[in-house]
Amino acid sequence: MADFFREVDEDYRRDRAVQFWTKYQYWFLGFALLVVAATGAWRYYNHIRTEAAEAAGAKYEAAMQLSVAGKAAEAEAAFDELAKTAPKGYASLARLRAADEIAARDPEAGIKAFEALAADQTYNEDFRDLARLRAAVLSADRGDPKEVEQRLAPFATQSFPYRNTIRELLGLVAFRRNDFEAAGRWFDAIVADPQASSALRQRADAFLGLVQAGALSPEAPPAQAMPPASAPSATPGGETPKK
Repeated sequence: MADFFREVDEDYRRDRAVQFWTKYQYWFLGFALLVVAATGAWRYYNHIRTEAAEAAGAKYEAAMQLSVAGKAAEAEAAFDELAKTAPKGYASLARLRAADEIAARDPEAGIKAFEALAADQTYNEDFRDLARLRAAVLSADRGDPKEVEQRLAPFATQSFPYRNTIRELLGLVAFRRNDFEAAGRWFDAIVADPQASSALRQRADAFLGLVQAGALSPEAPPAQAMPPASAPSATPGGETPKK
């Protein structure tokens, strides 16, 4: 009797399974086809994206070679084209490099180009910070020192990732106008910042020695006693870009 009831139960469950499949088979088949189609589309998208990135990389390298060869106008045009047509990463790099080419032939125009990038809210934040730094480097030796200090001082705060490079520029600008007190404050700020690189702190220590010597001297030191205010590289020079 137990075998009979078991067979009846199995037949019942089999019939229910057949009914369920008959009712929902097209849904299952449609879902399976959708998964296959989505997987294929994703792989195709990745393939296209990889090809676009490789092509953009080759064009970026070619533009860099033009720059190295001294063909600034051609390099600038190549970077401008990449900025319009390349994937986002290469486009962002190309915009920065195009501004570099502008600065190489016309520093004043380069400052404006970097400032335009820094003000563009759609541009990558890290690149905007780097554009601000490069504009600062270019402007440090231009215009009235007081105006330069007013322009750069907001970026010497703790929130700016390249603050210590900006502080170094401000210290150099202050020293060149014989404001030893201000120069000492900026160099002291570098030495006191635990996130400043060892190279920056060593330079700041050396500059502090010159500042102290200048402050004690009855005559102001000649401008040649310090390197030009634009001496620091446009890159952070080992400064850790932490906010």
